[in-house]
Amino acid sequence: MIPELGHLAMILALCLAVVQGTLPLIGAWRGDSQWMGLAQPAAWGQFSFLAFSFACLTYAFMVDDFSVAYVAQNSNSALPWYYKFSAVWGAHEGSLLLWAFILAGWTFAVSIFSRQLPEDMLARVLGVMGLISIGFLLFLIVTSNPFERLLPQAPMDGRDLNPLLQDFGLVVHPPMLYMGYVGFSVAFAFAIAALLGGRLDAAWARWSRPWTLIAWAFLGTGIALGSWWAYYELGWGGWWFWDPVENASFMPWLVGTALIHSLAVTEKRGVFKSWTVLLAIAAFSLSLLGTFLVRSGVLTSVHAFATDPERGVFILAFLLVVIGGSLTLFALRAPVVKSQIGFGLWSRETLLLVNNLLLVVATSMILLGTLYPLLLDALSDTKLSVGPPYFNAMFLPLIGALMLALGVGVLVRWKNTPVKWLIGMLTPVLITSAVLGGLGSMLFGDFHWAVLAVCLLAGWVVSAGVRDILDKTRHKGLLKGLRSLAPSYWGMQLAHFGLVVCALGVVLTSQQSDERDLRLAPGESLQLGGYSFVFDGAKHFEGPNFTSDKGTFRVFEGDKQVATLHPEKRLYTVQQMPMTEAGIDAGFTRDLYVALGEPLENGAWAVRVHIKPFVRWIWLGALMMSLGGVLSVSDKRYRVKVRTRVREALGLAQQGA
Repeated sequence: MIPELGHLAMILALCLAVVQGTLPLIGAWRGDSQWMGLAQPAAWGQFSFLAFSFACLTYAFMVDDFSVAYVAQNSNSALPWYYKFSAVWGAHEGSLLLWAFILAGWTFAVSIFSRQLPEDMLARVLGVMGLISIGFLLFLIVTSNPFERLLPQAPMDGRDLNPLLQDFGLVVHPPMLYMGYVGFSVAFAFAIAALLGGRLDAAWARWSRPWTLIAWAFLGTGIALGSWWAYYELGWGGWWFWDPVENASFMPWLVGTALIHSLAVTEKRGVFKSWTVLLAIAAFSLSLLGTFLVRSGVLTSVHAFATDPERGVFILAFLLVVIGGSLTLFALRAPVVKSQIGFGLWSRETLLLVNNLLLVVATSMILLGTLYPLLLDALSDTKLSVGPPYFNAMFLPLIGALMLALGVGVLVRWKNTPVKWLIGMLTPVLITSAVLGGLGSMLFGDFHWAVLAVCLLAGWVVSAGVRDILDKTRHKGLLKGLRSLAPSYWGMQLAHFGLVVCALGVVLTSQQSDERDLRLAPGESLQLGGYSFVFDGAKHFEGPNFTSDKGTFRVFEGDKQVATLHPEKRLYTVQQMPMTEAGIDAGFTRDLYVALGEPLENGAWAVRVHIKPFVRWIWLGALMMSLGGVLSVSDKRYRVKVRTRVREALGLAQQGA
């Protein structure tokens, strides 16, 4: 009975989505307050029904209701309760329900925290989000019902959750990723609502920016969690593989980064309106593209669900409607959004335009490398793999150029910057970055050109950021001036410094890692990177739904023992699937990493040993960037209710149009 109630709740949520996606938009067009007023209660009701539906599916997993096909395919009575909970979104149907639920959650949040918006603007935003909900709920109910029963013959036990997903990282990684993916629907809805109303101005950018920042922070955190999970769970010691679905999550993050900066320019100077709208459309469209890649069956990936290709056709059609409809609307409304405000060559607007161009080119390069093999296979039945050499050769120089532009961009002024003043600001930055870069490349071990380059770029960005802080506090004194700087400013600086930390981690761990694959018997040892790894053998253990051979490695630096590592080789009994659990001693400047391969004769094992310098800096930098986004949202200008000033601004904008 509970699954049937969950299914009914999905249908009722779809009915409310139809109301939310049609009547408020018609009401905004007709100026009918009653119809516009339906948007908020419809959003609240849709969220409530989907929360109930999600709770019903969770209950089915927790009580081992194997009469539900989705539960039988993705759970088992021996599965620990916390993995039963994460199994709710462990495969196609449940993950799609989570997507719809999170979309309803974002819609609910907009309806609550955007009440200061003009009535017609809020109605349009919620109406557009209702239309998006219709598409996903139709897809869920028609093709991907998670409550489908196995009747009259229900299995005694389930097939178990994919062992790859039986990990804490996969408990939090998909929800974080979906919060970012779906969060860009808010920026998209604001852009479409602004096009419909002809209201693209500073007030619109101020409304959109906090929602975009939150979605961007969630997506960045989700990507970092996925990289961290792959590093310790897959047993390869890698943290990024340029997998097509990794790329599918990375592309909207890059475009979202450009969107955040473009919104800042629109808010401050009233320019880049077309850029901002197109980036909002692109960010959400790329999120939908990622959904298509995962669920269409066109990919073979650790991320991809093996599903009916017809589902992919549905999502592809939805993607084409979203992109085609939004671009058509943009073409029709383009004269309204055109900016007439000029700016000089050496201005913050110019540097942010360069920032946008570099990010869009980087995204396009990744998109080409991701889709070209798929298109070639579809059109000519030719198999082609585009791997890391292409992506690294194309992407890394663009990021280097981006960091160069960033160092100048934080120092230049809005509208125009006197060249003599800019040279005076940049000269000490250039000297400091050269000194820091040279010292850094010497401190980080053996010389590599890549290490020197990233140290110079890191010194450049950090020196420019510090120079800007000193410039902004020079009239008030350092301590008083620091306290007067807005949270959004500190968020910007934290995100920029996070990029530096992440870039250092990427280059240092790529250039200076040590790795060895070998056979070790109990009592034997390996000397690597100044450490001695002593293998004490492996013991057999029984887990709740797996058996395990757990090795013991003592690690010495000289005569001092610095770590004891316990890598495992597990066999999940239901699916008879082997898994590697690496033993890792995590440190701020290095990781010691051991993974067991296959058992050999006389108690020996095939062993992989890594020393990964500064690998944690990759995820630390990513988290710093996300925290910078969250800190920026805390700025008071995004919290103060400005109904009167906003209405006045909109009235002036309409008169100007």
